[in-house]
Amino acid sequence: MTQDAWVTTHPYLQSLSSLHLQVETAVAEMSTFSPSAPSWNNYIGDFLAGVPLLRSSAVAIDFAPVERMVRLLVERLASSHLSGNVADQARILKAELGRDLDARCCVAAWLLDNTVFASTCPGLLRYLGWTVLSRCLRPLVNAFGRWREEESWLRSYCPTCGSPPAMAQLLGADPGRRRFLSCGCCGTRWQYRRTTCPFCENGENHRLAVLTVEGEGGLRIDYCESCKGYLKTYVGEGSETVLLADWTSIHLDVIACDRGLRRLAVSLYEL
Repeated sequence: MTQDAWVTTHPYLQSLSSLHLQVETAVAEMSTFSPSAPSWNNYIGDFLAGVPLLRSSAVAIDFAPVERMVRLLVERLASSHLSGNVADQARILKAELGRDLDARCCVAAWLLDNTVFASTCPGLLRYLGWTVLSRCLRPLVNAFGRWREEESWLRSYCPTCGSPPAMAQLLGADPGRRRFLSCGCCGTRWQYRRTTCPFCENGENHRLAVLTVEGEGGLRIDYCESCKGYLKTYVGEGSETVLLADWTSIHLDVIACDRGLRRLAVSLYEL
């Protein structure tokens, strides 16, 4: 499954696909910053205690290069030919960030705790910021995945950045099928209990329900009958790049909302 093939069969995603391509292309043209892996021995205590990697005092990452990349990306988009209100928001963001040139890492810190930088366009800033940050973090996320033992985490939030999951994936076949949660912010995937809601952690009564949508390539909506939180879930493997991208299944968020379900994960596409 390719992204172009998916968008062809889902033409209402075309405008979002175009924006995504333009942003990804702009980021790819920048000099990429990749933080070095920390001393895992120094971090292991926090890991076992449930402290996400980027929130640990034992892990020191200089986010100043990320800050510069976000500012550069906003400047490029503000001067480009974007359609609709995205161009207007990019120009507003440029002005907001320009007023705080001496602040280091305010955007990166805002992405992680949402309390540092105030913006009138938080949706676009969150999307652009995490697009940059996730690209920079990719080597670190991969190294972290090789180091950690999945069974030692099994928590409902991302082990890298602490965000709640946006999607899930079921791998294997019954009775040994495994569920992995997927972070919509930094892109980390981690193992979690198959029948437990990651939002209210209700699993004792096995009250997770399934909403299937015909013709969606193995995607479905798993939801909790207790808290009404849901996860878009990919049942299968081989098309993760497309089907776990979150934006490619934004129409399933609409379907879930229409049925009274709640998206409890952060969305990067509230533009």
